Amino acid sequence: MSSSNKRKEIYKYEAPWTVYSMNWSIRPECRFRLCLGSFIEEYTNKVQIVNLEEGASEFRAVATFDHPYPTTKILWAPDPKGLLPDLLATSGDYLRVWRVEGGQVKMECLLNNNKNSDFCAPLTSFDWNEVDPNILGTSSIDTTCTIWTLEVDCVWQTGQALGRVSLVSGHVKTQLIAHDKEVYDIAFTRAGGGKDMFASVGADGSVRMFDLRHLEHSTIIYEEPQHRPLLRLGWNKQDPNYLASFAMDSPEVVILDVRVPCTPVAKLSNHRACVNGIAWAPHSSCHICTAADDQQALIWDIQQMPRAIEDPILAYTAEGEINQIQWASTQPDWIAICYNNFLEILRV
Repeated sequence: MSSSNKRKEIYKYEAPWTVYSMNWSIRPECRFRLCLGSFIEEYTNKVQIVNLEEGASEFRAVATFDHPYPTTKILWAPDPKGLLPDLLATSGDYLRVWRVEGGQVKMECLLNNNKNSDFCAPLTSFDWNEVDPNILGTSSIDTTCTIWTLEVDCVWQTGQALGRVSLVSGHVKTQLIAHDKEVYDIAFTRAGGGKDMFASVGADGSVRMFDLRHLEHSTIIYEEPQHRPLLRLGWNKQDPNYLASFAMDSPEVVILDVRVPCTPVAKLSNHRACVNGIAWAPHSSCHICTAADDQQALIWDIQQMPRAIEDPILAYTAEGEINQIQWASTQPDWIAICYNNFLEILRV
């Protein structure tokens, strides 16, 4: 840190294991708090919360807890005003909601929609609705998406300590067969009020859009020409007409316009190895960051669409294959990436 108290351009944290999932905290009082999930090829995996305090020069681990299997995704509750308890959710074999208090983390509820069998179909991903934080959606290899309703009840505790205690529980709002094969990602869109519409991608190579008010049909927005599985999707944070996706083992990201289905409005093709992550800018409708096995994180300006987007406007080369990228929603000049067992946050 310089004497003028300016932040460095890059901060790096070394975890004790390979990092796979990662997410920024949304609470304004925890601006540089992130959560990391391990990728260990054993049953017991780890989740760690790290924090970079104001004026500090390096991250500090504030909590670590065990997690069955690697987390396929981690999200902090989209609760910037702090109205809910400090909640965190993870997906893996099930959807779990955790409460963070000080340096302690405890599981509040385990959400399991498979009541009839000992076998559970792993969850590939999930999304937490930013307009209504009581709604979450999960995607699964069993071809379904499940929409969950979270309930936070405040009760008065009597006894030695008199005060309010929040009890968190959840139940299934609806479950639907979303694709012909495994579903790999789900994401809510702010379109139509932001509570009812979401899209999913999967092994059948399609992007499908759903409206919870009209579940009898879905809209196929895009089908991958070679029917390769689509792994991830992300909605533009400022303009819900646009979303991005990429196929398995592909160096290319496609930008789709829901008003012009089936044909990408742009293709971002500068990566030299398969893409692993996409992150839209939280504050701009025309910037997106992509990350890949070529060790590069690239930021693109797409405002020239539908003219071809030839080159990124910024590039960063990491010391390993980048498997995760997140753009901080509360402070848009910071991006986080993960590679090997490292987390880096970069000022952009």
